[in-house]
Order: sequence, then C-alpha cells, then structure tokens
Amino acid sequence: MSDAGEVRGAGTEEGTVALRASHVIAVDPAVPSGARVPQFVELRDACVLVRGSRIAAVAAGPAGDALAVSADRIVDLGESLLMPGLIDLEGLVDIDHLLLDSWWSPEHEARLEWSEVYAADPREVLSAADRSILRRYGLVQLLLHGVTTAMPIATEVHGAWAETHDDLLDTARTASELGIRVFLGPSYRSGVHVTRGDGSAGIHWDEAKGEAAFADAARFLDTAAELEDPLVTGVLVPCRVETVTDDILRRTAELSADRGALVRVHATQGLESERGILARERGTTPLGLLERAGLLNERLILAHGVYLDVHPDVHGEDRGDLARLAAAEVSIVHCPVTNARYAFWLDRLSQYLDAGVTIALGSDSFPPDLIRAIDTGVQLAKAQHGDLGRGMLAEYVEAATLGGAAALKRPDLGRIEPGAQADLVAFSLADVRMGAVDDPIRTLTLSGTGRDAHFSMVAGRIVMREGLLPGVDLAELRREGQRVFEALRAAYPERDALAPTGGSSETELFPPVFPRG
Repeated sequence: MSDAGEVRGAGTEEGTVALRASHVIAVDPAVPSGARVPQFVELRDACVLVRGSRIAAVAAGPAGDALAVSADRIVDLGESLLMPGLIDLEGLVDIDHLLLDSWWSPEHEARLEWSEVYAADPREVLSAADRSILRRYGLVQLLLHGVTTAMPIATEVHGAWAETHDDLLDTARTASELGIRVFLGPSYRSGVHVTRGDGSAGIHWDEAKGEAAFADAARFLDTAAELEDPLVTGVLVPCRVETVTDDILRRTAELSADRGALVRVHATQGLESERGILARERGTTPLGLLERAGLLNERLILAHGVYLDVHPDVHGEDRGDLARLAAAEVSIVHCPVTNARYAFWLDRLSQYLDAGVTIALGSDSFPPDLIRAIDTGVQLAKAQHGDLGRGMLAEYVEAATLGGAAALKRPDLGRIEPGAQADLVAFSLADVRMGAVDDPIRTLTLSGTGRDAHFSMVAGRIVMREGLLPGVDLAELRREGQRVFEALRAAYPERDALAPTGGSSETELFPPVFPRG
C-alpha cells in the first residue's frame, strides 16, 4: 500500500468516497456548539463518507466498515490522523519573509526597510510572471503543509507600492487550479515605513498611491464575486494600520458593511512602530483608531493581537481591551512561530479565550506550518503559566480549525461532521521517526510537522495524494522559487539607507552563520 493509502472501486468524483484512517478527529455531537470545553472527539479505525462537496456521515468500528462498503470508492489512509483541513488566516505566499529579516539587531533590521529616497521612486523587483511564480510557490507550500483554507499574505517590501488587482486575480486562478480554498484581497496602504539617512525611522506617505491601491481592492471584491467560484471569496486587506489613513480606514469600514466583506488588518503588533506612532501622530491607540473608523465589529480579523493592555510591555493589566474585542465579536489571528522568531509574545492565550475572544491561527512565516505553530504555542503556554498541564493543546488545535472557521463566519468549515464541507487532511503516523503512537494529536505535535501531511481534500476534491499535488512539478517549482528568492535578496542593497558610499552588499546585509571558506 502506498503511503497515501489504497484506493479501491471505480466510482467517479461525483459519487461517494469513503476515507478510512486509524485515527479521526471529528466533532463530538454530545458537546454543544461554542461550549468552552473541547469540541472534538477522537475516533479509532473510523470512516468519513463524502458525497459531492460535503461530508455525509462519520462512524467508527463496524459502523465505519458499513459506511465504507456503501461507498463508490474507498481511500484507505492506513495509519494516519485524519482531521479537518487546517485554516491559516496569515497564510504566507512568500519566499523570504523571516528567512532574511529575523536574525539581526534593531540597527541591522533598520537597513532592511526602504530608504526615503527609494520610497519616493520605488520599483517592482519582480516581473508579473515572477510574481505569479511566487504566489504559486506559496499556495503549493500551504497545501503541502496540510492547509486547505487560507487568507494569504505577502510582503510589500519588493513591490512598487502594494499588491494589485491583477496580482490577486492571478492568485485566485492559481488557487482554483490547485484546489485550495482562499479568502483574497490585494493589500493596500497610504504610507510605508522607511529608514532615514541618519538612522531614524519614519513613515513616507503617498496618498495618491493609497487611493489607487484602495480602488484596486474595491474592484477586486466585484471580480471575486463575478468568478462565482466557491473556493474564492473576496475580502478587504489593509496593511499595517499605522500606514493607512483615517479616511481610507473609514471607507474600508463602509465598504465592508455595504458588501458584508471581512476585513483583516495588521494592528497591535508593534510598540514604537505602531502604538508610539499612533499616539504621537493620531492621538489614539490601535483599537481606538479601528473603533473610530467603524472597523471594530464582527467582520474584523485582527492580525496578531499582541500589544493589548494585558501585555507587560503595555500596561500589564486588564483595562478592558479583551472585553472590548469580545463584545465587538472581533477575531484574532495568533501567529506563535512568527511571535517567537520576532520575539514579541502574545501574553497568555488563556486570557483571550477566557474573555470570549475568537482565536484563529496563522503561519505568517516560511514554512507555512501550522503543526509547528501549534507546538510553539503549546510550549509557550506551559512556560507562561509555569504549569505543564496548561499546554492548551486542544485549544490550539481548535484554533487552527474551528477558530479559523468562526473568524471566517463559515460554520461549515474546520470540522468533520455530517453536512460540513469535505475539507480534510491526513497526517501519516507510520514513519518510524514518529515514534510510538499513544494519543495521535500529541504524537503529531511532538514528533511531526506539517510535512507529514500526505493526503488532503477540499470540497470533496482530492488535492494531494502521497504528498504530491496533481499537475504540479515540485522539482521545477523549487528551482524557480530559488531563482525568485535570489532576485528578491539581490534587491535589498539598493534600498539600504545606511549603506556606506558605494552601496552595501548582500554579504554585508546577510552574513552567513559561519564564515565561508
């Protein structure tokens, strides 16, 4: 039997498909929806019956055997953990994010921002064709790591200003081809963080470019609707809140309300670079700015949610921020790996959940691996509570599934139960390096990574089998990805405001861990 399982029967994609696995994580029908207790139950030697795009039935033991017999096709996944497809609401479609910029002192990192001179006349580092390769590379990586639903994010560092309508249309078409479910919108901003020649930081504003970018974002909502593709949903994605004008934030809120569109915004992720700037220049806090713009509501997905009043670097006590978010039904995308790599920790996830705040997960790093994110978050929870019993593994797994679905207002995602979308992923437990299997979730979290995903299905369509994506030449994509990465890295020196006379070099900006002989 192949490591992706044996397929038996001659049924068509339109018929019923039975997925069999040694372990299945399904919704516990005995637990009321939304209860503050684990929502999932583990089934052994179970079967999930898929009809069309939805799950028709779930059963274990002899009842599962009966389901399999009734199906047109059987996909036997063997010793695997079959669970809801992972939902990544900071799904990286990038190559160099954190690979190049998470190793150095603040002084060095300042050199990786745009210079004021460059900001006045920026360029597209990549051609449209190479930008397409970059996004294809990112979407493929998401699927390979077990993600079935993503809200992509890409850096603006290498663009002439912000993402374009056509960039996202190309992303939508690629997503449909690959079969991943996406919530898409071009990012937009009115300003960009820069490093001045004297080393100080600031924001370079270009409101005309901001207006054009917002117009592209609004137009993409129409384009996404016109596609009539159930896998593509248009959303609004303003960039870091301190780089978007009050007026465009207000109009974002109005457009969101008019169209019922979700909004993901980056806020509460920086102290001086965000809170400090907003306090000095706009007389408010990040949440205050969002509230006065009309964005603090149930359609808002807040990326990171770190620097709230409970954080030790803000006030270190609860002054009402969490209750404010919960009352407004705002969702937070927690990104544990990125938090670790940039050293800005969310202060105790338990506080957020106890306050009733919806928590989803995001990778926001390469690789886009939510299993590593879950593991990192679990270890952080233990350390913050000083209690091995407060690892919160169930809560982190639910954030990567049910939490993401709640943030997206899609109760048909993130779960295995009759009537839900057939968005599923299987992680192999059969590799000897996985070790002994006791609880499959603990084993996967402790010994595995997202790379152990070997089968996935989206809306009833098999999109990955044996760790491969039909029609995707992974070797060629890897070669092309390396070429694009090298072009991105080569562009950093031209933006370096602190370069000595004659410019900096790539080796100077990105020295190796050990000297090269």
